[in-house]
Amino acid sequence: MTRTRSLASGLLTFSAAAVLAITSAGGASATPAPSDGKAHPSVASISVDAGGAADYWTPERMQSALPGDTLAGKALERGNRSSLAVVEKGKPATTQGTKGKPTIAKSETPVSHIGKVFFTMGTTNYVCSGNAVSSANGSTVATAGHCVNESGAYATNFVFVPAYDNGAAPYGKWSAKALYAPTQWVSNGDMTYDTAFAVVNPLGGQNLTDVVGGSGTAFNQAYGLTYKAFGYPQAAPFDGTSLWSCTGKATNDPNNPQFGTQGIPCDMTGGSSGGPWFIQTNSTTGSDGLQNSINSYGYNRSAVMYGPYWGSVIEATYTDAAKS
Repeated sequence: MTRTRSLASGLLTFSAAAVLAITSAGGASATPAPSDGKAHPSVASISVDAGGAADYWTPERMQSALPGDTLAGKALERGNRSSLAVVEKGKPATTQGTKGKPTIAKSETPVSHIGKVFFTMGTTNYVCSGNAVSSANGSTVATAGHCVNESGAYATNFVFVPAYDNGAAPYGKWSAKALYAPTQWVSNGDMTYDTAFAVVNPLGGQNLTDVVGGSGTAFNQAYGLTYKAFGYPQAAPFDGTSLWSCTGKATNDPNNPQFGTQGIPCDMTGGSSGGPWFIQTNSTTGSDGLQNSINSYGYNRSAVMYGPYWGSVIEATYTDAAKS
């Protein structure tokens, strides 16, 4: 039986022994419910009280936040259509990482619309990656489902820090006012639907994408496309201080074909989940294309990153978030 682990490379065991007892601020203000019971019953959402969320994330808390990829491992532990116990990301391979070990991932300069996501789940602080996407409200961020909801519980203290670079937040910390995820993720933790969208509050009187720009989105595309994925890997050999990327042609997951996910060659670790996958890029940066998936999970002893297929359910989730 193939075993999987979180992108955090063994962090699941570590985090169980090192849970941070941190008081949360800015709690959820409603119970999970379909955001549009008639039009999109496949979408769940919640309004969030953002009061104090940006101030909550001091440099010390940001630095000590655990990679949120362990939450993907918990989803698999619950047995959502998988016999695999945990999800993990492994095996370094070709270029140099931040701590001198070889990696496939390549270092990138900051991108204005890609950043880190910080949030609290229960009493533990976590970090993921995210991307601002074009939307009617100008305030929508795409990330992983496990960075928004775990076992039906929604994140609190959720903020997006675009273009994060070695502790710097050049565009500020954007607090969430609503969180959207597929009902299949919220109810069952189904890896097929491991995507979510956060709608953030204005900052300084401006909407997010008016300040940092935003990526177009694409849904129901062909399988087997070439992607460039971005994220902020934090588990060794990385340190979470900067942006990294991987590029490759997508192939289906042979271990859990029922997920309908695809993978590209990549060994980014914990903290990178929720980072965007782009298609149809037009420049050497590769960050100007259409977003068509996110970093979700990988397997031990295999330097492949898997992401969910963005079909009609994830499209409905985006649509509800983007118009809210």
